[in-house]
Amino acid sequence: MSSPTWQKSSYSGSSNACVEVRVTEGGIELRESDEGEMVLRTTRPEFAAFLRGAKAGEFDHLTTTP
Repeated sequence: MSSPTWQKSSYSGSSNACVEVRVTEGGIELRESDEGEMVLRTTRPEFAAFLRGAKAGEFDHLTTTP
C-alpha cells in the first residue's frame, strides 16, 4: 500500500515554501514543505470548518504585515 500523496495549492506556483495537505485513514494531515517532519493532524470536519472560515475571509488579516 502506497502512502497518501502530499498536495499543495496551485497558488503556490513553483515555490517550495508552502503548506501541503493529504488525506489519510485517520483524517487530514498538514505540513510545511520545508519542514516536512512536522505534521499537524486533524479530522475532516475540523478541516472543513477551517476551509469555510478561510473562504469567508476570516483569516485574511493574518496575511498582511502590520
